[in-house]
Amino acid sequence: MIRKLLVLLFILRSITGFCEDVIAIKVFSHLKIVSMTMVVEGSSYTIMADDKQLLKTSGETIFKLMMVNDSIQLKSFETAYGSFKNVKFIANDGKGEIKLKLINPERKPRIYQDDFNVTVEEGFLKVINQAELDNYIAGVVEAESGTHSTPEFYKVQAILARTFALAHINKHLLEGFSLCDQVHCQVYYGKPKYTEIYKIMEDTRGKVVVDEDLNLIVAAFHSNSGGQTANSEDVWGARTTYLKSVNDTFSLHMPNYKWERKMLTDDWLSYLKLKHNYPIEDPLAKNIALSFRQWDRKIYMEASNVKVPLKNVRQDLQLKSTLFSIYQVGDSVVFKGRGYGHSLGMSQEGAMRMTKLGYKHMDVLNFYYRNIQIIDMRKLSFFRDE
Repeated sequence: MIRKLLVLLFILRSITGFCEDVIAIKVFSHLKIVSMTMVVEGSSYTIMADDKQLLKTSGETIFKLMMVNDSIQLKSFETAYGSFKNVKFIANDGKGEIKLKLINPERKPRIYQDDFNVTVEEGFLKVINQAELDNYIAGVVEAESGTHSTPEFYKVQAILARTFALAHINKHLLEGFSLCDQVHCQVYYGKPKYTEIYKIMEDTRGKVVVDEDLNLIVAAFHSNSGGQTANSEDVWGARTTYLKSVNDTFSLHMPNYKWERKMLTDDWLSYLKLKHNYPIEDPLAKNIALSFRQWDRKIYMEASNVKVPLKNVRQDLQLKSTLFSIYQVGDSVVFKGRGYGHSLGMSQEGAMRMTKLGYKHMDVLNFYYRNIQIIDMRKLSFFRDE
């Protein structure tokens, strides 16, 4: 009964848009899962099927879940438990770990913490990890930052990941979960292998970033700014007080600072004509298209009252950034660009360099986001009531 009340509390908190304790993540969300194994090793779980208790695990137990005739067939080595529409793995002591391995499609195993809810969706397994918030954040921090970053950078990433998660907790509400585990939300591969992340995160427990009105910010970040971040209105069309363009020397000469892309001149001009109705017949406009330069960030390439949005060019041609110049070489054009990503908010490579130079996590946040405050998430309701 207590567990059911906790689940109900989670649902209610999700509907109201704020949850401090548990977050529902759809894992392997980009795949159509037919079968998988779930291994309970050093933990004890209660297994529920269609809301009825099947068993409690003790010692290592391996379960296989498979889609059969629009139901979940559940079995272990010793027992075939039957077919169900819903199977739940609930940690008995509130803490638990499960090794999850996809069989079809095949994927390497991952270790996840806390509870699981497996249901049927359009003929495939839908797998939801109901994780404690900080366990989820730790997984995101490693997935986004790797295992060789500085402690201060992990702290930055933890605060931003927590801010993003709480600001977008209803992103997939109508689909029955909070966030997915892909870049559409935040990358999440389960429990981090570098367990020191938990100790490092202690300094950031509960901390989130808010704007001047105490609203959670859109915690945007990217790989490398190319030396200058962008304004939110230039990328998303919506102005914010905190996503403002800053000159970012920390991103210079980092691995994703520079890039090049080559394509035939005729293909480039044809693209401009067909997609943007660009006047390539006009000699001046054609010259601009073949010798376009950016020293500072521009929003458009413009000629003869025609504006070509650079963010559309980046998307259509799959370029690394919008900060590029164009040079004609023989029968081709070469895009010489700087940076990698949408350029909003924090440059990860720039932030990594800042922390290696001795800057603290608060310095990094205040450099890349303007007019912000760092606050304990549990105090937000108090301040909003004032």
